[in-house]
Amino acid sequence: MFNTFFRTNTCGELRISDVGRKVVLAGWVQKSRKLGGMTFIDLRDRYGITQLVVETDAPEELVSTATSLGREFVIQVEGEVVERQSKNPKMDTGDIEIKLSAINVLNKSVTPPFTIEDESNGGEDIRAKYRYLDLRRNPLKNALMLRHKIAHEVRNFLDSKGFMEIETPYLIKSTPEGARDFVVPSRMNPGEFYALPQSPQTFKQLLMVAGYDRYFQIVRCFRDEDLRADRQPEFTQIDCEMSFVEQEDVLGTFEEMMRNLFKNVLDVEIANPIPRMKWCDAMDNYGSDKPDIRFGMTIHDITSQAQGHGFSVFDSVEYVGAISVPGASEYTRKQIDELTEWVKRPQVGAKGLVYIKFNADGSVKSSVDKFYTPEQVKAMAEAAGAVAGDLVLVLCGARRKTQTMLGVLRIEMGNRLGLRNPKEFAPLWIVDFPLLEWDDETQRFYAMHHPFTAPKPEQLDLFYSDRKEDLEQVCANAYDFVLNGTELGGGSIRIHEASLQERMFEVLGISKEDAEYKFGFIINAFKFGAPPHGGLAFGFDRVCALFGGCDSIRDYIAFPKNNQGRDVMIDSPSRIDQSQLDELYLDLREVK
Repeated sequence: MFNTFFRTNTCGELRISDVGRKVVLAGWVQKSRKLGGMTFIDLRDRYGITQLVVETDAPEELVSTATSLGREFVIQVEGEVVERQSKNPKMDTGDIEIKLSAINVLNKSVTPPFTIEDESNGGEDIRAKYRYLDLRRNPLKNALMLRHKIAHEVRNFLDSKGFMEIETPYLIKSTPEGARDFVVPSRMNPGEFYALPQSPQTFKQLLMVAGYDRYFQIVRCFRDEDLRADRQPEFTQIDCEMSFVEQEDVLGTFEEMMRNLFKNVLDVEIANPIPRMKWCDAMDNYGSDKPDIRFGMTIHDITSQAQGHGFSVFDSVEYVGAISVPGASEYTRKQIDELTEWVKRPQVGAKGLVYIKFNADGSVKSSVDKFYTPEQVKAMAEAAGAVAGDLVLVLCGARRKTQTMLGVLRIEMGNRLGLRNPKEFAPLWIVDFPLLEWDDETQRFYAMHHPFTAPKPEQLDLFYSDRKEDLEQVCANAYDFVLNGTELGGGSIRIHEASLQERMFEVLGISKEDAEYKFGFIINAFKFGAPPHGGLAFGFDRVCALFGGCDSIRDYIAFPKNNQGRDVMIDSPSRIDQSQLDELYLDLREVK
């Protein structure tokens, strides 16, 4: 009955030009329905859906088989392509159907736990448990197809620029400086552990020392950190490194790569050149080092206008900042009270919120009217960039902390006002980051990016200073690629001289013995003629999600973890047998 092929065509392939052909298809039953004496079946594979029909005069065995089919049965069918009487313009194959002469049931299916449709009735937890069924739905299929296309375009572009794809190890040495490592016990080396790499940072630098001047890898990375929508314990980077380059060379190369991606994947033209913003300007104006520049509502320093009028809340702080929300002067007291409670949430951390309504008639009203004259209130509103019809929202406190809180409030108001269109793309380079961050609790500096980031060459005198104030002024030769309020990638020009790398470890409070134990291999490598080099890594999962118009990366990963780092489909992580623990010389403590 059937030839040797499971299928001659896919379920998304046939068109009106194929009418009259004898074909064999295979796939899953999306749904079936009886109309009069006819049975209609929608057959699905990853390429699309084709309608099948068993007519009233078909053999009884064929009719019986067709009426017995359930959702998600796997079947093979044979028949003739015919023109549909009632065409469906919403389907690529909507002009035709297959008049069946045979059905072969390859595998039956129990009733799925949720409907496998574009709009499913399954909750997030149940769909995660049956992820292999969720992946049959078009939204996830399209997400993975987009991921594949982006990866293909990245490889093509980097290959055209002379980059070599080179794999680096997954079992490496633990160097706990930053996020926690996942560790792997070694059976052959009792009491010793590998770590899974947070990135291939040291290996790609060693490849530069080895002379492979253009490296890339679409690589898995691992971080044992708390999760959220755009984080997973295992994630993928587009990891790149180049030798004999300065910052401009790196930015130019990857600007071109991103323009190619937008054009070839989305048919979208982005800014050329991509604008740049210093880190300090991003913090002052947007309260974030990854600002969303698709809309205004920038932060304004109104300290001089707010202080000196007897309002102790403002007079007692370092900084008073404000944003002006366009056209929101009609907000009710209830809406403002809700906003006040919103900013008090731990995710924002404000103690309260002051508002100024700049009414359409030019008058002003605020929550601090008893401390200020109308002219003084209006001066604060105008200093915040407000015009008639706007609502000014004011926070105060320590400068950077208040700017960060205003940045979170700005994004929230952008969401509420519908100003963050996912189909609009506003890329941005952030440059001139601080090299170091001081931690009051541990009384030491930490690297803002990582300890292999080079300081700006013109600031080496400050970098070799013993004064904390001087070191806080040193800028990193680093850069981040930001898109729509998300950091998509980051990198830097690296340290390539052993003496400068040793100085960095000294500034970070890492002893010579500790530095030698953790990083001796790379310090020694630098003594064998390391070239100047730098690079960049893009968060591949985030690139895919933003190209797909989503905030979460989970739908762009075939088998993601949940917020507790669990794979509920395979029930992982899980306990291991005592025999395995014994082989690894491990004893477990009871969890209290």
